[in-house]
Amino acid sequence: MLNIDGTMLLQIANFLILLFILNLILFRPIRRVLAQREEEMNSRQKTIDGFQDQAEKNEKGIEEGIVQARKEGYAEKEAVKSEGLKEEKEILQEAGSGVEQKLSAAKQEIETKIAVAREALEGQIAGFSDELAQKILGRSIQ
Repeated sequence: MLNIDGTMLLQIANFLILLFILNLILFRPIRRVLAQREEEMNSRQKTIDGFQDQAEKNEKGIEEGIVQARKEGYAEKEAVKSEGLKEEKEILQEAGSGVEQKLSAAKQEIETKIAVAREALEGQIAGFSDELAQKILGRSIQ
């Protein structure tokens, strides 16, 4: 059986003193170190979260910049393309009008040469017909 006497009280006092000393020497410093480590981890986690937020903002900014640059590039491409088509039209119109002028000049020159050739041939028709008739008839016609 358990007897409560002076040694039991001495053991309880010894246990409480040991508990108090261990608390001062061992448990409080360990709890303090663990608390500091917890604070450090929380601080670093906040820093990491801040950097991640900043990285996400930068990534969104870069993506928006890329989209904007593509839009501007496309608009500039279309503007250059439109300008090129306009210049092409102008060049083709100039070339077409130049060709039309040359064509009409060539037609007039041909018509002039045809008229000159007709006049020359009309003047020679009488001589040709006399010559032809002489050859067909085999005698001279006067």
